[in-house]
Amino acid sequence: MKYTSTLLFLFLFFGIYAQENNISGEIQDSQNNAALEYVNIGISNKNVGTVSNEEGNFILKINEKVNPNDTILFSHIGFETKKVLVSQLKSNNNVVKMTPSENNLKEVVVSFKKPKPKQFGRSAKGLGLMHFNFFSVLDKTADDYLSRERGMEFRIKKDCQLNDFNFNITSNEFKSVKFRLNFYKVENGLPSTILIEKEIIFEVKDNKLGLFTVDLKPYDIYLDKEMGDIAVTIQWLESVKSTEKSKFFAISTAMSATENSFYRERNMAGWSKSGQSLTFYLNTMCQ
Repeated sequence: MKYTSTLLFLFLFFGIYAQENNISGEIQDSQNNAALEYVNIGISNKNVGTVSNEEGNFILKINEKVNPNDTILFSHIGFETKKVLVSQLKSNNNVVKMTPSENNLKEVVVSFKKPKPKQFGRSAKGLGLMHFNFFSVLDKTADDYLSRERGMEFRIKKDCQLNDFNFNITSNEFKSVKFRLNFYKVENGLPSTILIEKEIIFEVKDNKLGLFTVDLKPYDIYLDKEMGDIAVTIQWLESVKSTEKSKFFAISTAMSATENSFYRERNMAGWSKSGQSLTFYLNTMCQ
């Protein structure tokens, strides 16, 4: 009887979540209750993920693959990863507290005797015939896929300091798009752990087209040749449409037999690899 009751509870519980189809709430710093913006939220390998907005609020859309015993991960640079079971959260008005992590890393000062400029990646824009879209005609709206990522693989063979990051926009139907720039270690051919623990957020405004540059000098980012292959991605955080039907945002690309681009639908989802070379590149000063 107890076993039957438990099954009935889980069935009813999951039925409620499937019907309501989302979990919402606010994410706060546990020390001062300040709202935490752009926190990564998701369930591993269930294609369920999003990010919190500037006020720390979030809406996590649940699909039919999710069950009450799945774990929702909340991750943010400078904070300990928070793990919460789906069954522990209500459908709305949740308050999730995240604890600042202890940073015991000492500041690293690197000096190059005779640094030389070096570019990593593809700077060519091509003929404008090929584009890598963030969204497709099948996607209902960009808001359904907050945290979607696109990026490229780079092989680091020298010790370098980053000057800037660049990509070429070929289609843009948005007044504003905010991205986070992420650096991952590549293992077994796919992005894995975050390498650079710095919050680099930038905004593309006014339907900007063409080359877009992100100045990285203020962040003092150094790439070590021991890193080997890394992935550099841009992650969709927030957007304002030009019209109600605005959807497309694309980067120029070309087919490549030697280079890899990466993409995933939401954070915590699995990565996919494509034999395309995005117009994605880093300007650096190297040893």
